[in-house]
Amino acid sequence: MCQHYLEEIGHLTCAADRIDARTAALLARLGHDQNVAGLDTVPGIGPAAAPIIIAETGGDMAQFATAGHLASWIGVCPGTNESAGVNKSGRIRQANSNLKRVLGVAAMAAIGNKDCHLGAYYRRIAVRRGRRRPQVAVIHKIVTAIWPILRNKTTYQDLGADYFTRRDPERAMRRMTKEANRLGLTVRFDPIPTA
Repeated sequence: MCQHYLEEIGHLTCAADRIDARTAALLARLGHDQNVAGLDTVPGIGPAAAPIIIAETGGDMAQFATAGHLASWIGVCPGTNESAGVNKSGRIRQANSNLKRVLGVAAMAAIGNKDCHLGAYYRRIAVRRGRRRPQVAVIHKIVTAIWPILRNKTTYQDLGADYFTRRDPERAMRRMTKEANRLGLTVRFDPIPTA
């Protein structure tokens, strides 16, 4: 039985490799090599997800005026439905489920990376909103990164995990002071002397 399963795994692996080679050849013939290379720079999106994104969107962003239009087409822009001060459902809709599934896997991979901006963004929101909503927010951020990459043929520039601390250091100091006070400690911040 084990030999049979190993042969079956080998057969399926060879079939997957043939499909990947054929997909790469088609993308090269259609001139999407630069798009695949650009998408590969986004955290979470690898060489397997990039062709799916290009296939689902067509690789041409002329049909989407902004990144928000692309996010809406994919269905990862939850709306706010408020009436008389009561918040109703802000769920995402069922638009392009294939692309949404691939981007969900990409978001989970990016969230696990401690050194990228998307992981820090997820952790920042997850503290106050739970785990599911920040995942959709990361997917939305990935989509807003995909749009200029495919439109301008550029690469992704990561802001870094310490982006929020660099953007507002006073807020980071207030947060650290508040956490230390909760533990019954006092904190004093002194600047590092430069040589």
